Amino acid sequence: MSKGVQLRDVETRDLPVLFQHQLDPEGIRMAVVNPRNAEAFDAHWRKILSNPGVIAKTITLDGLVVGHISCFRAEGQDEVGYWIAKEHWGKGIATRALALLLEQVTIRPLHATCARANAGSIRVLQRCGFTLAGCHLEPASERYPACEVATYILT
Repeated sequence: MSKGVQLRDVETRDLPVLFQHQLDPEGIRMAVVNPRNAEAFDAHWRKILSNPGVIAKTITLDGLVVGHISCFRAEGQDEVGYWIAKEHWGKGIATRALALLLEQVTIRPLHATCARANAGSIRVLQRCGFTLAGCHLEPASERYPACEVATYILT
């Protein structure tokens, strides 16, 4: 199913779809995040799209926007992050999208974090060669509820 997965630069016309993806209650629970309201979402994406150091890609499946993936600098290290619309989970899309991004982004080491309970994201990272670097309890913040976080690294 994941053969039709492609990455392209995020375009402003993608943002309404990506906004709806991050509002999905099951996705919110899986990723352990607090969704952004429209104003915060728009401000976040304006910042991303204006930063030449961020690689932000829309994930498409046979032309349909199904998520996004990015590489960015956070707390002094290079990281990746992604979000797939719930109706497309379990199809190998995130794994394929991350593999495609890793062909473009040759920076190493590359880091990723996810909720320790997010088995789907952990499988994606492991399939793409990331290894567990550690786990820790993360306190609640404006963006994230308190949870156990797993940190992964690709060397």
